Amino acid sequence: MSDPKTSLEQLRIDRTGRVNSPSGGRLVFVIFAVAVLLGCAAWWLTRPRPAIVRTIAASMGATTGSSGPRTLLNASGYVTPRREATVSSKVTGKVIEVLIEEGMKVEAGQVLARIDSLNVEAALRLAEAQLQAARSSLNETTVRVEEAERQFRRVTSLAERQIASQSDLDRTEADAKSFRARLEKQMADITVAEREVGVWRQQVEDTVIRAPFGGVVTIKNAQPGEMISPMSAGGGFTRTGICTIVDMTSLEVEVDVNESFINRVSAGQPVEATLDSYPDWKIPSKVIAIIPTADRQKATVKVRVGFEKLDPRILPQMGVKVAFHASAESVSPESANVTVPQVALRQDGDRDIVWVARNGRVERRAVTVGRTMGEETTLTAGLVSGERVVVRGGENLREGGKIREAKQ
Repeated sequence: MSDPKTSLEQLRIDRTGRVNSPSGGRLVFVIFAVAVLLGCAAWWLTRPRPAIVRTIAASMGATTGSSGPRTLLNASGYVTPRREATVSSKVTGKVIEVLIEEGMKVEAGQVLARIDSLNVEAALRLAEAQLQAARSSLNETTVRVEEAERQFRRVTSLAERQIASQSDLDRTEADAKSFRARLEKQMADITVAEREVGVWRQQVEDTVIRAPFGGVVTIKNAQPGEMISPMSAGGGFTRTGICTIVDMTSLEVEVDVNESFINRVSAGQPVEATLDSYPDWKIPSKVIAIIPTADRQKATVKVRVGFEKLDPRILPQMGVKVAFHASAESVSPESANVTVPQVALRQDGDRDIVWVARNGRVERRAVTVGRTMGEETTLTAGLVSGERVVVRGGENLREGGKIREAKQ
């Protein structure tokens, strides 16, 4: 029989050989080296690479003094009338006559249309007849009052001489007072009748529609035979206006200026307006007012621009581009424009920008565009002569991104 201690020794696991095995250490080292190489390869493949661009230096353009006023901001808007009205009636009725057409000039108070007035004229005649009847009754009552007063004086005289009784005196006095009260009531009735006649005369006048001010008819809304009302009929066929009149002497431009650039605009500032219909016609204008509120949806501020001189070619709702110029006292002698290729300009929302190259990186720069002639664009603000702008490869650039100049 074997020794129990010897049997236990045979069951023990020998770990000394595995710990000191050279093949296990090499395997760990290989795995670590492969992981490092894979990480380096992943970094190399995904590392941000400089964008390949081509740049050009901005050159000195025409000075402010030689090219006219310096443009601080460009914007667009529409010609709008300050005085415009859709003329309607004060009463509901059927149109029987329309005396205007589109394009017609009208004066203040001129008759534009007439509404059927047969019913109100009949009511006016009835009120006038009632007034005449009240006046006739007043004449009769006046005679009765005079007679009653004479009778009262006569009976009073007889009563003083004790010829007439006290009852006769009381009766004649009551009759005189009664007729005087009836006279006062009839005088009040006449006043009421006169007021009623005035009301019906006003209603007859309301059936005649007149121009509230002088201007030009731009829209004709109603025709004879149609119903017209000062209120909407809730989806029916009733019109709410006869025509639209525009005061052509009140035309101006409404411009929405981005709130980021509103600090470049001030009241009285000179402006050059250009109608889309007449791109070669420069219209001298000026800022009338800046509406003191912003549109939170569009992030803009409304600016009113007035024309220095009106012209028949300027029509309401025309599209117009405006250039806000610097005032003469705000232009410094050293201010100058710079010229860049037109391809250097980019659009970021409603702003004009360029990418400026500096120390191997790009900077986004908002600029103010002056005039474009051929392939060259003059910038009046935002860039200094000598700065290099990206003209090729600027599609996917980001602020502060690395760039590398393309080989020629």
